[in-house]
Amino acid sequence: MKDKPILITAGEPFGVFSEIFFKSFRKFKKKDQIILIASKDLLVKQMIELNYNYSFNIINERKINFKKLDKKKINIIDIKFNFIKPFDKISDKSNLYIKKCFALALKLLKKNSFSGFINGPISKKNFLKKKFSGITEYLASETKKKNVSMLIYNKKLSVSPITTHIPLKNVHKELSTKKIVDQVELIVKFYKKKIKKNPKIGITGLNPHCESNYNSSEEINIITPAIQILKGRDYDIKGPLPADTIFMAQQSRKFDVIVGMYHDQVLTPAKTIFNFNAINITLGLPFIRISPDHGPNQSMAGKNLSNPQSLIEALNFLRR
Repeated sequence: MKDKPILITAGEPFGVFSEIFFKSFRKFKKKDQIILIASKDLLVKQMIELNYNYSFNIINERKINFKKLDKKKINIIDIKFNFIKPFDKISDKSNLYIKKCFALALKLLKKNSFSGFINGPISKKNFLKKKFSGITEYLASETKKKNVSMLIYNKKLSVSPITTHIPLKNVHKELSTKKIVDQVELIVKFYKKKIKKNPKIGITGLNPHCESNYNSSEEINIITPAIQILKGRDYDIKGPLPADTIFMAQQSRKFDVIVGMYHDQVLTPAKTIFNFNAINITLGLPFIRISPDHGPNQSMAGKNLSNPQSLIEALNFLRR
């Protein structure tokens, strides 16, 4: 895997990605072949603003010659776009640029062999326009894949939410036994293929203490039946377990992955434990897709104070 180039799109042009990319490139140049899809003109302006100094190697998107990639330079496929300021307010005007970057990346991933695809953080509110709940779902639609899932990966402990960017009031409506079974199967397949291990998985309940004041509950009707099916397929599964204690050290160390019922149920404790030492991997796509586990962070853009660790972790993973 590590001998193949890594394909990266810059994501939101006015976020912190250029800064964390420059910081990460300083660490990885001479080690990895990286192809970046971005506006060269904008990157040059941001590089000057942030006080970095790298050279560029322009890549022809129609005929990529991997032998001519330069590890000492930023290999870039230049997306022409009229950016005036190096850092501007995040708004809808970035959408066409982001879409062009994604479209080209998906086209190249079909035609060429890459070790993986990394996209910079994107403002979901501006780019997705409520058409998709997240970039995971957007890429699933673009690649015509129905069964995909989010995995926040750390080699010590990963987490995966069954539902992602939806209001809490709708979570119970989106849960199903099939969805849990399908997602756990994706996780096990990924761990066996890429991590070379059969993962130990803990599954949370939905309700506090896995209990409900009603005669029936999601734990009884949905989650427990899914766990029984998965155990029948000889997976190493435990649950449903209360979400308020599963992340305590004596509990969490029993698992490789904790599967939760909604986004913040598992992402909040994971980010508290690991900060930026985790990456967001989309399972179920025709390629490995990773994004840094943070947003574009407009308030930090241009200040040269952002932590590049999540992007470094993504590059490290693809060098495995």
